[in-house]
Amino acid sequence: MSRVSKSLKNAKVGAFFFVASIFVQFFTRKIFLDALGDEFIGLTSTLRSILGFLNLAELGIGTAIGYALYKPIFDKNQDEINRIIALLGILYKRIGLFILGAGVLVALFFPYFFEDTQFSIGLIYFVFFSFLSSTLLTYFVNYHMTLLEADQKGYVVQVYFQTLNIVRLFIQAAIAYYLQDFYLWIFMEVVFSIFLSIVLRYKIKQHYPWLIIKANEKADIIKRYPDVIKKTKQLFIHKMGSFVKDGTDNILVYALVSLESVAFFGNYQLIFMKLIGLIKITFSGIGAGVGNLVAENNKSQINKVFWEMMGLQFFIGGFFSLAIYYLISPFIMLWIGDKYILDDMIIYLMIGNFFISVIRSPVQYFQNAYGLFSDVWAPFTEIILNLVVSIIFGKLYGIAGIMLGTFSSLAVIVLLWKPYFVYKRGFEKSIWEYWKGFLLLSVVLIVSSTLIHFIASNYLTVNVSSFLGWSFSAVKISALIIIIYGSLLYLFSVGFRNICLRFKALIFSKIGMK
Repeated sequence: MSRVSKSLKNAKVGAFFFVASIFVQFFTRKIFLDALGDEFIGLTSTLRSILGFLNLAELGIGTAIGYALYKPIFDKNQDEINRIIALLGILYKRIGLFILGAGVLVALFFPYFFEDTQFSIGLIYFVFFSFLSSTLLTYFVNYHMTLLEADQKGYVVQVYFQTLNIVRLFIQAAIAYYLQDFYLWIFMEVVFSIFLSIVLRYKIKQHYPWLIIKANEKADIIKRYPDVIKKTKQLFIHKMGSFVKDGTDNILVYALVSLESVAFFGNYQLIFMKLIGLIKITFSGIGAGVGNLVAENNKSQINKVFWEMMGLQFFIGGFFSLAIYYLISPFIMLWIGDKYILDDMIIYLMIGNFFISVIRSPVQYFQNAYGLFSDVWAPFTEIILNLVVSIIFGKLYGIAGIMLGTFSSLAVIVLLWKPYFVYKRGFEKSIWEYWKGFLLLSVVLIVSSTLIHFIASNYLTVNVSSFLGWSFSAVKISALIIIIYGSLLYLFSVGFRNICLRFKALIFSKIGMK
Protein backbone atom coordinates (compact mmCIF):
# COMPACT_ATOMS: atom_id res chain seq x y z
CA MET A 1 0.00 0.00 0.00
CA SER A 2 1.20 3.54 -0.76
CA ARG A 3 1.65 6.17 1.96
CA VAL A 4 -1.51 7.97 0.81
CA SER A 5 -3.52 4.71 0.70
CA LYS A 6 -2.47 3.81 4.23
CA SER A 7 -3.27 7.32 5.39
CA LEU A 8 -6.73 7.10 3.83
CA LYS A 9 -7.37 3.77 5.54
CA ASN A 10 -6.44 5.31 8.88
CA ALA A 11 -8.68 8.25 8.02
CA LYS A 12 -11.70 6.07 7.19
CA VAL A 13 -11.41 4.04 10.37
CA GLY A 14 -10.84 7.16 12.45
CA ALA A 15 -13.81 9.01 10.95
CA PHE A 16 -16.16 6.05 11.44
CA PHE A 17 -15.28 5.60 15.09
CA PHE A 18 -15.39 9.34 15.70
CA VAL A 19 -19.00 9.46 14.52
CA ALA A 20 -19.85 6.43 16.68
CA SER A 21 -17.94 7.45 19.78
CA ILE A 22 -18.91 11.11 19.85
CA PHE A 23 -22.59 10.24 20.30
CA VAL A 24 -21.72 7.73 23.00
CA GLN A 25 -19.37 10.15 24.79
CA PHE A 26 -21.88 12.99 24.92
CA PHE A 27 -24.81 10.71 25.81
CA THR A 28 -22.93 9.05 28.66
CA ARG A 29 -21.34 12.30 29.90
CA LYS A 30 -24.83 13.66 30.59
CA ILE A 31 -25.67 10.52 32.60
CA PHE A 32 -22.37 10.66 34.50
CA LEU A 33 -22.90 14.31 35.47
CA ASP A 34 -26.51 13.75 36.58
CA ALA A 35 -25.99 10.43 38.38
CA LEU A 36 -22.47 10.77 39.81
CA GLY A 37 -22.25 14.54 40.20
CA ASP A 38 -20.07 17.39 38.97
CA GLU A 39 -17.53 16.96 41.78
CA PHE A 40 -16.89 13.27 41.12
CA ILE A 41 -16.35 13.88 37.41
CA GLY A 42 -14.09 16.79 38.36
CA LEU A 43 -12.20 14.47 40.71
CA THR A 44 -11.58 11.85 38.00
CA SER A 45 -10.38 14.55 35.58
CA THR A 46 -7.97 15.96 38.17
CA LEU A 47 -6.57 12.50 39.02
CA ARG A 48 -6.06 11.76 35.32
CA SER A 49 -4.07 14.99 35.05
CA ILE A 50 -1.88 13.98 38.00
CA LEU A 51 -1.32 10.61 36.32
CA GLY A 52 -0.39 12.48 33.14
CA PHE A 53 2.37 14.17 35.12
CA LEU A 54 3.73 10.76 36.18
CA ASN A 55 3.66 9.64 32.55
CA LEU A 56 6.37 12.21 31.87
CA ALA A 57 8.67 9.41 32.98
CA GLU A 58 8.02 7.87 29.55
CA LEU A 59 10.64 10.43 28.49
CA GLY A 60 9.49 10.45 24.86
CA ILE A 61 10.91 6.97 24.29
CA GLY A 62 7.92 5.94 22.13
CA THR A 63 8.55 8.84 19.74
CA ALA A 64 12.29 8.18 19.64
CA ILE A 65 11.67 4.48 18.91
CA GLY A 66 9.17 5.42 16.19
CA TYR A 67 11.88 7.62 14.63
CA ALA A 68 14.35 4.70 14.82
CA LEU A 69 11.83 2.30 13.20
CA TYR A 70 11.13 4.32 10.04
CA LYS A 71 14.24 3.21 8.17
CA PRO A 72 14.17 -0.54 9.03
CA ILE A 73 10.46 -0.61 8.15
CA PHE A 74 11.25 1.07 4.83
CA ASP A 75 14.10 -1.44 4.26
CA LYS A 76 11.98 -4.40 5.54
CA ASN A 77 14.78 -5.27 7.98
CA GLN A 78 13.01 -7.66 10.37
CA ASP A 79 16.07 -8.38 12.52
CA GLU A 80 16.62 -4.69 13.21
CA ILE A 81 12.93 -4.17 13.98
CA ASN A 82 13.05 -7.02 16.51
CA ARG A 83 16.08 -5.49 18.21
CA ILE A 84 14.50 -2.04 18.41
CA ILE A 85 11.24 -3.43 19.84
CA ALA A 86 13.28 -5.44 22.37
CA LEU A 87 15.03 -2.20 23.35
CA LEU A 88 11.63 -0.53 23.78
CA GLY A 89 10.47 -3.39 26.01
CA ILE A 90 13.50 -3.09 28.30
CA LEU A 91 13.16 0.68 28.61
CA TYR A 92 9.38 0.60 29.11
CA LYS A 93 9.58 -2.00 31.89
CA ARG A 94 12.02 0.21 33.78
CA ILE A 95 9.77 3.21 33.27
CA GLY A 96 6.71 1.25 34.39
CA LEU A 97 8.41 0.36 37.68
CA PHE A 98 9.43 3.98 38.18
CA ILE A 99 5.87 5.24 37.52
CA LEU A 100 4.50 2.68 39.99
CA GLY A 101 6.90 3.88 42.69
CA ALA A 102 6.27 7.54 41.91
CA GLY A 103 2.52 6.94 41.96
CA VAL A 104 2.69 5.45 45.45
CA LEU A 105 4.82 8.40 46.61
CA VAL A 106 2.49 11.04 45.13
CA ALA A 107 -0.55 9.29 46.62
CA LEU A 108 0.86 9.91 50.13
CA PHE A 109 0.05 13.61 49.69
CA PHE A 110 -3.57 13.10 48.62
CA PRO A 111 -5.01 13.58 52.15
CA TYR A 112 -3.60 17.15 52.06
CA PHE A 113 -4.31 17.92 48.40
CA PHE A 114 -7.94 16.73 48.54
CA GLU A 115 -8.75 17.67 52.13
CA ASP A 116 -11.63 19.95 51.08
CA THR A 117 -13.49 17.40 48.93
CA GLN A 118 -16.61 15.50 49.97
CA PHE A 119 -15.13 12.11 49.01
CA SER A 120 -13.40 9.67 51.31
CA ILE A 121 -9.66 9.20 50.93
CA GLY A 122 -10.34 5.51 50.29
CA LEU A 123 -12.39 6.31 47.19
CA ILE A 124 -9.76 8.77 45.95
CA TYR A 125 -7.04 6.12 46.32
CA PHE A 126 -9.20 3.52 44.57
CA VAL A 127 -9.80 5.83 41.59
CA PHE A 128 -6.14 6.81 41.31
CA PHE A 129 -4.67 3.31 41.56
CA SER A 130 -7.24 1.94 39.12
CA PHE A 131 -6.17 4.55 36.57
CA LEU A 132 -2.53 3.82 37.40
CA SER A 133 -3.01 0.07 36.82
CA SER A 134 -4.55 0.71 33.41
CA THR A 135 -1.65 2.97 32.47
CA LEU A 136 1.00 0.45 33.54
CA LEU A 137 -0.35 -2.10 31.05
CA THR A 138 1.03 0.15 28.29
CA TYR A 139 4.54 -0.21 29.68
CA PHE A 140 4.50 -3.90 30.57
CA VAL A 141 2.26 -5.41 27.88
CA ASN A 142 1.19 -3.07 25.06
CA TYR A 143 4.50 -1.48 24.05
CA HIS A 144 4.49 -3.41 20.74
CA MET A 145 1.77 -1.00 19.51
CA THR A 146 4.58 1.41 18.59
CA LEU A 147 5.40 -0.83 15.62
CA LEU A 148 1.84 -0.60 14.26
CA GLU A 149 1.93 3.19 14.53
CA ALA A 150 5.33 3.46 12.83
CA ASP A 151 4.12 1.13 10.06
CA GLN A 152 1.02 3.29 9.37
CA LYS A 153 -1.29 0.63 10.82
CA GLY A 154 -2.73 2.71 13.61
CA TYR A 155 -6.19 1.75 12.39
CA VAL A 156 -5.64 -1.74 13.86
CA VAL A 157 -5.30 -0.27 17.34
CA GLN A 158 -8.19 2.13 16.85
CA VAL A 159 -10.69 -0.52 15.75
CA TYR A 160 -10.32 -2.50 18.98
CA PHE A 161 -9.60 0.41 21.33
CA GLN A 162 -12.61 2.43 20.19
CA THR A 163 -14.96 -0.57 20.08
CA LEU A 164 -14.09 -1.63 23.61
CA ASN A 165 -14.18 1.99 24.77
CA ILE A 166 -17.76 2.38 23.47
CA VAL A 167 -18.86 -0.85 25.18
CA ARG A 168 -17.19 0.29 28.43
CA LEU A 169 -18.98 3.65 28.35
CA PHE A 170 -22.38 2.00 27.91
CA ILE A 171 -21.72 -0.35 30.83
CA GLN A 172 -20.49 2.54 32.98
CA ALA A 173 -23.59 4.55 32.03
CA ALA A 174 -25.82 1.68 33.20
CA ILE A 175 -23.86 1.42 36.46
CA ALA A 176 -24.14 5.18 37.04
CA TYR A 177 -27.84 5.37 36.20
CA TYR A 178 -29.08 2.29 38.09
CA LEU A 179 -26.54 1.83 40.90
CA GLN A 180 -24.67 5.16 41.40
CA ASP A 181 -21.73 2.98 42.49
CA PHE A 182 -18.44 4.90 42.26
CA TYR A 183 -16.28 1.81 42.89
CA LEU A 184 -17.90 -0.42 40.26
CA TRP A 185 -17.87 2.46 37.75
CA ILE A 186 -14.11 2.87 38.17
CA PHE A 187 -13.46 -0.91 38.24
CA MET A 188 -14.75 -1.12 34.65
CA GLU A 189 -11.74 0.96 33.57
CA VAL A 190 -9.37 -1.76 34.77
CA VAL A 191 -11.41 -4.65 33.37
CA PHE A 192 -11.55 -3.22 29.86
CA SER A 193 -7.88 -2.18 29.90
CA ILE A 194 -6.88 -5.78 30.64
CA PHE A 195 -9.17 -7.12 27.91
CA LEU A 196 -7.78 -4.59 25.39
CA SER A 197 -4.22 -5.68 26.23
CA ILE A 198 -5.06 -9.31 25.48
CA VAL A 199 -6.71 -8.43 22.14
CA LEU A 200 -3.88 -6.15 21.00
CA ARG A 201 -1.21 -8.71 21.86
CA TYR A 202 -3.04 -11.23 19.63
CA LYS A 203 -3.36 -8.71 16.74
CA ILE A 204 0.33 -7.82 16.92
CA LYS A 205 1.28 -11.47 16.51
CA GLN A 206 -1.20 -11.78 13.63
CA HIS A 207 0.25 -8.83 11.68
CA TYR A 208 3.91 -9.57 12.48
CA PRO A 209 4.29 -13.35 12.95
CA TRP A 210 8.06 -12.93 12.80
CA LEU A 211 8.11 -10.45 15.69
CA ILE A 212 9.69 -11.79 18.88
CA ILE A 213 7.16 -10.91 21.59
CA LYS A 214 9.32 -11.85 24.56
CA ALA A 215 12.85 -11.04 23.46
CA ASN A 216 15.85 -12.42 25.30
CA GLU A 217 17.90 -9.29 24.72
CA LYS A 218 19.81 -8.04 27.76
CA ALA A 219 20.13 -4.49 29.01
CA ASP A 220 23.40 -4.21 27.06
CA ILE A 221 21.31 -3.60 23.94
CA ILE A 222 20.83 -0.03 25.17
CA LYS A 223 24.50 0.66 24.35
CA ARG A 224 23.90 -0.29 20.69
CA TYR A 225 21.49 2.60 20.17
CA PRO A 226 23.11 5.74 21.60
CA ASP A 227 21.16 7.92 19.17
CA VAL A 228 17.84 6.64 20.53
CA ILE A 229 18.95 7.41 24.08
CA LYS A 230 20.15 10.86 23.01
CA LYS A 231 16.82 11.61 21.28
CA THR A 232 14.96 10.30 24.33
CA LYS A 233 16.74 12.72 26.67
CA GLN A 234 15.88 15.61 24.35
CA LEU A 235 12.29 14.45 23.91
CA PHE A 236 11.74 14.27 27.67
CA ILE A 237 12.06 18.03 27.89
CA HIS A 238 9.63 18.42 24.99
CA LYS A 239 7.16 16.10 26.72
CA MET A 240 7.31 18.28 29.80
CA GLY A 241 6.31 21.26 27.67
CA SER A 242 3.42 19.31 26.15
CA PHE A 243 2.23 18.17 29.57
CA VAL A 244 2.21 21.70 30.97
CA LYS A 245 0.25 22.83 27.92
CA ASP A 246 -2.30 19.99 27.92
CA GLY A 247 -2.17 18.33 31.31
CA THR A 248 -2.05 21.06 33.95
CA ASP A 249 -5.25 22.91 33.02
CA ASN A 250 -7.47 20.70 35.20
CA ILE A 251 -5.03 20.93 38.11
CA LEU A 252 -4.82 24.73 37.80
CA VAL A 253 -8.60 25.09 37.51
CA TYR A 254 -8.98 23.01 40.70
CA ALA A 255 -6.27 24.97 42.53
CA LEU A 256 -7.27 28.47 41.37
CA VAL A 257 -11.03 28.12 40.90
CA SER A 258 -12.82 25.01 42.28
CA LEU A 259 -13.27 21.25 41.84
CA GLU A 260 -16.77 21.82 40.43
CA SER A 261 -15.31 24.18 37.81
CA VAL A 262 -13.09 21.33 36.60
CA ALA A 263 -16.28 19.53 35.49
CA PHE A 264 -17.66 22.71 33.84
CA PHE A 265 -14.38 23.25 32.01
CA GLY A 266 -14.21 19.53 31.26
CA ASN A 267 -17.45 19.64 29.28
CA TYR A 268 -15.91 22.05 26.77
CA GLN A 269 -12.58 20.27 26.96
CA LEU A 270 -14.31 17.02 25.98
CA ILE A 271 -15.56 18.62 22.75
CA PHE A 272 -12.14 20.00 21.84
CA MET A 273 -10.41 16.74 22.80
CA LYS A 274 -12.81 14.72 20.66
CA LEU A 275 -12.13 16.97 17.68
CA ILE A 276 -8.37 16.84 18.20
CA GLY A 277 -8.69 13.09 18.69
CA LEU A 278 -10.56 12.79 15.40
CA ILE A 279 -7.87 14.73 13.58
CA LYS A 280 -5.07 12.70 15.17
CA ILE A 281 -6.79 9.39 14.40
CA THR A 282 -7.58 10.49 10.84
CA PHE A 283 -3.96 11.42 10.23
CA SER A 284 -2.38 8.82 12.48
CA GLY A 285 -0.46 7.26 9.60
CA ILE A 286 0.91 10.58 8.34
CA GLY A 287 3.81 10.71 10.81
CA ALA A 288 5.16 7.37 9.63
CA GLY A 289 4.59 8.41 6.00
CA VAL A 290 6.59 11.59 6.55
CA GLY A 291 9.32 9.51 8.20
CA ASN A 292 9.55 7.32 5.10
CA LEU A 293 9.52 10.41 2.86
CA VAL A 294 12.44 11.95 4.76
CA ALA A 295 14.28 8.61 4.57
CA GLU A 296 13.99 8.82 0.75
CA ASN A 297 15.53 12.33 0.94
CA ASN A 298 13.73 13.76 -2.12
CA LYS A 299 13.93 17.51 -1.36
CA SER A 300 11.38 18.70 -3.91
CA GLN A 301 8.85 16.04 -2.86
CA ILE A 302 9.41 16.91 0.80
CA ASN A 303 8.65 20.58 0.14
CA LYS A 304 5.57 19.70 -1.94
CA VAL A 305 4.15 17.37 0.72
CA PHE A 306 4.83 19.87 3.51
CA TRP A 307 2.75 22.59 1.86
CA GLU A 308 0.02 20.13 0.96
CA MET A 309 -0.18 19.26 4.65
CA MET A 310 -0.12 22.93 5.68
CA GLY A 311 -3.00 23.75 3.33
CA LEU A 312 -5.02 20.77 4.53
CA GLN A 313 -4.43 21.46 8.24
CA PHE A 314 -5.30 25.14 7.80
CA PHE A 315 -8.57 24.09 6.19
CA ILE A 316 -9.37 21.57 8.94
CA GLY A 317 -8.36 23.92 11.75
CA GLY A 318 -10.21 26.87 10.21
CA PHE A 319 -13.35 24.86 9.49
CA PHE A 320 -13.70 23.46 13.01
CA SER A 321 -12.72 26.74 14.68
CA LEU A 322 -15.39 28.68 12.79
CA ALA A 323 -18.01 25.98 13.33
CA ILE A 324 -17.25 25.85 17.07
CA TYR A 325 -17.53 29.64 17.30
CA TYR A 326 -21.14 29.54 16.11
CA LEU A 327 -22.31 26.20 17.49
CA ILE A 328 -20.64 25.26 20.79
CA SER A 329 -22.65 27.33 23.29
CA PRO A 330 -26.06 26.38 21.81
CA PHE A 331 -24.91 22.75 21.89
CA ILE A 332 -23.89 22.96 25.57
CA MET A 333 -27.28 24.51 26.39
CA LEU A 334 -29.17 21.68 24.71
CA TRP A 335 -26.85 18.95 25.97
CA ILE A 336 -26.50 19.61 29.71
CA GLY A 337 -28.16 22.98 30.41
CA ASP A 338 -27.37 26.69 30.28
CA LYS A 339 -25.77 26.67 33.76
CA TYR A 340 -22.74 24.93 32.18
CA ILE A 341 -22.12 27.64 29.53
CA LEU A 342 -18.75 29.37 30.01
CA ASP A 343 -17.91 33.01 29.25
CA ASP A 344 -17.23 34.03 25.65
CA MET A 345 -13.61 34.98 26.39
CA ILE A 346 -12.86 31.46 27.65
CA ILE A 347 -14.37 30.00 24.46
CA TYR A 348 -12.38 32.37 22.19
CA LEU A 349 -9.11 31.40 23.90
CA MET A 350 -9.95 27.69 23.74
CA ILE A 351 -10.68 28.05 20.01
CA GLY A 352 -7.35 29.84 19.52
CA ASN A 353 -5.48 27.09 21.37
CA PHE A 354 -7.32 24.45 19.34
CA PHE A 355 -6.49 26.14 16.01
CA ILE A 356 -2.78 26.42 16.78
CA SER A 357 -2.73 22.79 17.93
CA VAL A 358 -4.14 21.71 14.56
CA ILE A 359 -1.98 23.80 12.22
CA ARG A 360 1.21 22.93 14.10
CA SER A 361 1.12 19.28 13.01
CA PRO A 362 2.98 19.53 9.64
CA VAL A 363 5.95 21.20 11.34
CA GLN A 364 5.77 18.68 14.16
CA TYR A 365 5.65 15.69 11.81
CA PHE A 366 8.77 16.84 9.96
CA GLN A 367 10.55 17.73 13.19
CA ASN A 368 9.98 14.17 14.40
CA ALA A 369 10.96 12.68 11.03
CA TYR A 370 14.26 14.59 11.00
CA GLY A 371 14.86 13.77 14.67
CA LEU A 372 15.19 17.46 15.55
CA PHE A 373 14.83 17.46 19.33
CA SER A 374 17.93 19.38 20.38
CA ASP A 375 16.08 22.66 21.08
CA VAL A 376 15.58 21.69 24.73
CA TRP A 377 15.40 25.35 25.78
CA ALA A 378 12.11 25.74 23.87
CA PRO A 379 9.93 23.51 26.11
CA PHE A 380 11.50 25.08 29.21
CA THR A 381 10.48 28.49 27.89
CA GLU A 382 7.04 27.12 27.04
CA ILE A 383 6.61 25.71 30.55
CA ILE A 384 7.71 28.90 32.33
CA LEU A 385 5.63 31.19 30.10
CA ASN A 386 2.56 28.97 30.38
CA LEU A 387 2.68 28.59 34.16
CA VAL A 388 3.59 32.20 34.96
CA VAL A 389 0.84 33.66 32.77
CA SER A 390 -1.69 31.00 33.87
CA ILE A 391 -1.08 31.54 37.60
CA ILE A 392 -1.01 35.34 37.45
CA PHE A 393 -4.04 35.77 35.20
CA GLY A 394 -5.79 32.67 36.54
CA LYS A 395 -5.98 34.34 39.96
CA LEU A 396 -7.43 37.45 38.31
CA TYR A 397 -9.73 36.02 35.64
CA GLY A 398 -10.20 32.35 36.52
CA ILE A 399 -10.40 29.86 33.65
CA ALA A 400 -9.88 32.59 31.02
CA GLY A 401 -6.53 33.50 32.60
CA ILE A 402 -5.43 29.85 32.58
CA MET A 403 -6.35 29.57 28.88
CA LEU A 404 -4.38 32.76 28.20
CA GLY A 405 -1.27 31.07 29.61
CA THR A 406 -1.64 28.19 27.16
CA PHE A 407 -2.26 30.56 24.25
CA SER A 408 0.81 32.68 25.09
CA SER A 409 3.18 29.71 25.15
CA LEU A 410 1.75 28.27 21.92
CA ALA A 411 2.08 31.60 20.11
CA VAL A 412 5.74 32.09 21.06
CA ILE A 413 7.10 28.55 20.71
CA VAL A 414 4.80 26.76 18.27
CA LEU A 415 4.02 29.58 15.83
CA LEU A 416 7.37 31.42 15.92
CA TRP A 417 10.20 29.11 16.95
CA LYS A 418 9.34 25.62 15.70
CA PRO A 419 8.97 26.53 11.98
CA TYR A 420 12.29 28.40 12.10
CA PHE A 421 14.01 25.40 13.69
CA VAL A 422 12.66 22.88 11.14
CA TYR A 423 13.45 25.11 8.17
CA LYS A 424 16.99 25.80 9.34
CA ARG A 425 18.01 22.31 10.55
CA GLY A 426 15.72 20.05 8.50
CA PHE A 427 14.81 21.65 5.19
CA GLU A 428 17.95 23.85 5.20
CA LYS A 429 15.98 26.70 3.64
CA SER A 430 15.22 30.31 4.47
CA ILE A 431 12.44 30.78 7.01
CA TRP A 432 10.99 33.52 4.80
CA GLU A 433 9.70 30.83 2.44
CA TYR A 434 7.62 29.52 5.31
CA TRP A 435 6.32 32.92 6.37
CA LYS A 436 5.24 33.81 2.83
CA GLY A 437 3.18 30.62 2.62
CA PHE A 438 1.86 30.98 6.18
CA LEU A 439 0.83 34.61 5.61
CA LEU A 440 -1.08 33.66 2.46
CA LEU A 441 -2.99 30.93 4.32
CA SER A 442 -3.71 33.31 7.20
CA VAL A 443 -5.05 36.05 4.91
CA VAL A 444 -7.36 33.55 3.19
CA LEU A 445 -8.68 32.47 6.60
CA ILE A 446 -9.25 36.06 7.77
CA VAL A 447 -11.04 37.08 4.57
CA SER A 448 -13.15 33.91 4.65
CA SER A 449 -14.03 34.44 8.32
CA THR A 450 -15.16 38.01 7.60
CA LEU A 451 -17.41 36.91 4.72
CA ILE A 452 -18.82 34.00 6.71
CA HIS A 453 -19.52 36.20 9.74
CA PHE A 454 -21.36 38.76 7.61
CA ILE A 455 -23.60 36.10 6.02
CA ALA A 456 -24.14 34.14 9.25
CA SER A 457 -24.98 37.28 11.27
CA ASN A 458 -27.48 38.61 8.75
CA TYR A 459 -29.04 35.51 7.23
CA LEU A 460 -28.48 32.55 9.58
CA THR A 461 -29.53 31.85 13.17
CA VAL A 462 -28.70 28.82 15.28
CA ASN A 463 -31.85 26.96 16.32
CA VAL A 464 -31.66 26.06 20.04
CA SER A 465 -35.18 24.67 20.44
CA SER A 466 -34.09 21.06 19.86
CA PHE A 467 -31.15 18.90 18.80
CA LEU A 468 -32.80 18.44 15.41
CA GLY A 469 -33.03 22.19 14.88
CA TRP A 470 -29.43 22.62 16.06
CA SER A 471 -28.34 19.88 13.63
CA PHE A 472 -29.96 21.66 10.68
CA SER A 473 -28.26 24.89 11.72
CA ALA A 474 -24.93 23.04 12.00
CA VAL A 475 -25.33 21.67 8.47
CA LYS A 476 -26.06 25.13 7.06
CA ILE A 477 -23.15 26.78 8.84
CA SER A 478 -20.79 23.95 7.90
CA ALA A 479 -21.84 24.20 4.25
CA LEU A 480 -21.29 27.96 4.32
CA ILE A 481 -17.78 27.52 5.75
CA ILE A 482 -16.84 24.80 3.27
CA ILE A 483 -18.12 26.74 0.26
CA ILE A 484 -16.49 30.07 1.12
CA TYR A 485 -13.32 29.00 2.95
CA GLY A 486 -12.75 25.85 0.89
CA SER A 487 -13.20 27.70 -2.40
CA LEU A 488 -10.87 30.58 -1.50
CA LEU A 489 -8.25 28.19 -0.15
CA TYR A 490 -8.45 26.04 -3.29
CA LEU A 491 -8.09 29.15 -5.42
CA PHE A 492 -5.11 30.72 -3.64
CA SER A 493 -3.21 27.82 -1.99
CA VAL A 494 -1.24 25.59 -4.36
CA GLY A 495 -0.64 23.06 -1.58
CA PHE A 496 -4.34 22.74 -0.71
CA ARG A 497 -5.23 22.47 -4.39
CA ASN A 498 -2.63 19.73 -4.89
CA ILE A 499 -3.83 17.66 -1.94
CA CYS A 500 -7.45 17.98 -3.15
CA LEU A 501 -6.46 16.75 -6.60
CA ARG A 502 -4.41 13.94 -5.07
CA PHE A 503 -7.35 12.72 -2.96
CA LYS A 504 -9.68 13.05 -5.96
CA ALA A 505 -7.40 10.90 -8.14
CA LEU A 506 -7.04 8.30 -5.40
CA ILE A 507 -10.79 8.10 -4.77
CA PHE A 508 -11.56 7.83 -8.49
CA SER A 509 -8.97 5.08 -8.87
CA LYS A 510 -10.66 3.18 -6.04
CA ILE A 511 -14.04 3.27 -7.76
CA GLY A 512 -12.62 2.57 -11.21
CA MET A 513 -13.06 6.05 -12.72
CA LYS A 514 -10.50 7.96 -14.71
